[in-house]
Amino acid sequence: MRFDPTRDNLFSMRDEAAHNSLRAKMAYGYSGKENTSLEGTIDTQIKALVDLIKSKYLSTAEEYRPLDFGEKTNYFTMDVITDLSFSQPFGYLTQDNDVYDYFKITKSFIPIVMVLCDLPSLATLLQSRLLRGFLPSESDKLGFGAFIGVAKKVVAERFAPGAKPRSDMLGSFIRRGLDQEEASGEALLQVVAGSDTTATVLRTVMLGLLTNPTAYRKLQAEIDTGIAAGQISSPITDAEARQMPYLQAIIREGLRLMPPASGALFKQTPPEGDTINGIFIPGGTQVGGSVLAIHRSKKIFGADAEIFRPERWLTATPENVAKMASTVDLVFSYGKWQCLGKSVAHMEFNKIFVELFRRFDIFAANFERPALVRNAGIWMATDFLVRVQPRESIKSD
Repeated sequence: MRFDPTRDNLFSMRDEAAHNSLRAKMAYGYSGKENTSLEGTIDTQIKALVDLIKSKYLSTAEEYRPLDFGEKTNYFTMDVITDLSFSQPFGYLTQDNDVYDYFKITKSFIPIVMVLCDLPSLATLLQSRLLRGFLPSESDKLGFGAFIGVAKKVVAERFAPGAKPRSDMLGSFIRRGLDQEEASGEALLQVVAGSDTTATVLRTVMLGLLTNPTAYRKLQAEIDTGIAAGQISSPITDAEARQMPYLQAIIREGLRLMPPASGALFKQTPPEGDTINGIFIPGGTQVGGSVLAIHRSKKIFGADAEIFRPERWLTATPENVAKMASTVDLVFSYGKWQCLGKSVAHMEFNKIFVELFRRFDIFAANFERPALVRNAGIWMATDFLVRVQPRESIKSD
């Protein structure tokens, strides 16, 4: 998972001391402590998505304007993370276009990347001097290589003499001591790790709601009630969204059913070995698990663990809810290896569904197959066409 074959990023780094040091420098930027506009930036990109839908994708009785929800969630999450990282979104939503053909190209490349992750010897061979020319390069005009070039250019501008500091994530990284090469690698990691994974959860929740009318109506009723009671602002705040039980239930259910990173997620035992569940595992052993099996465990989540049912989070005993929640939290890993972007992702989840469903009614366009979903280590959804129309039952801004 090295973007630059000669150096590690936070995701690929396995030296614990070096990882802890780098993580400590980056934590402030992700937490919002040095990026006070974090929530407002997400609000801005949600507004951009809403404006795009209103201008191009609202259907009427006379005209049908299908919206590809899978595509637009990619655009949304990419603009959020680039705006948070660089104070300038790449413009996917405003252009309504796959900038640099990034998603088109990576959609084909991701299955290959996942094979390389499982067979490190192939990755090492591909990153050798002999074959390195086949990898994406910053000189590329399209795809992942173009992103490498853009990230390095933005970072270089921040390190230029006389450059003014900025209060975004990259600015925080620099203030905390990242050098130019480190900042380039971590800025690129943010874009890659913070886009597709977050978009996966948005698509999963939407797919669950569109195929479960009861859940759809309950969420919209919770939104309407909250607005009427003055408990939901416009736009909704992260703090307000956390007080909405059904919203939180559908988010957890989406994370559970389709964990964004669904590979084996190997961990390696220390040189002296380790004892796991009473069994001694020799040092240097890589231990993986089936993420899908864990999060669809009937023992943990009930006999209907295979289906989207948010109510399980509201009717279970406090003890069972705690057990289910701690299991779902494994989606973001845990402890010193927990995903730094967890709070940012949850803020996106907390806001976007409220802002969409307070304004629009959304229906699956293809009742036989709402979306084509496949997994290659991460989930990919294509042909996720929906019909969007303004809500008539409630006034919305």
